[in-house]
Amino acid sequence: MEDVLLSNEPMNTILEQIREDYGQFPHHQRYELYAPNVYFKDPMTEFRGVTRYQRMIGFMGRWFQDMELQLHAITQTDNDIYTEWVLRWTSPLPWRPRITIAGKSKLQLDENGLIIAHIDHWYCSRLDVLRQHFLTNATPYGKTEPRELN
Repeated sequence: MEDVLLSNEPMNTILEQIREDYGQFPHHQRYELYAPNVYFKDPMTEFRGVTRYQRMIGFMGRWFQDMELQLHAITQTDNDIYTEWVLRWTSPLPWRPRITIAGKSKLQLDENGLIIAHIDHWYCSRLDVLRQHFLTNATPYGKTEPRELN
């Protein structure tokens, strides 16, 4: 298993490229890392295609404010990459609630090193996310201790 430390040392591996994408999210993403027919799934949606993935990220960048995707860990085992992260944004509601979702992702690479699957898991439910929009004392993301990445 290859671990990448979250440092500022220059590297050109796919892990470093993903780390940089997380740091710039949702802007300046490297969609060329994804296969044209990439499979994406998270608790809200499921689809195929890098064009649709680009549209989803673009929508998030236009609709939500002050987005931040904080990467906590990234590892690789063979053709599988695992990340652990926290996503935060301000919803465009009059009271501007700050939303937080912690989760993990599994990205699968093909023989050419392109991402053919990107599957997100949240450490909270969709209802927990909805509650954050309306309840000021809602648990931010249902996760308090580290979990296994794979």
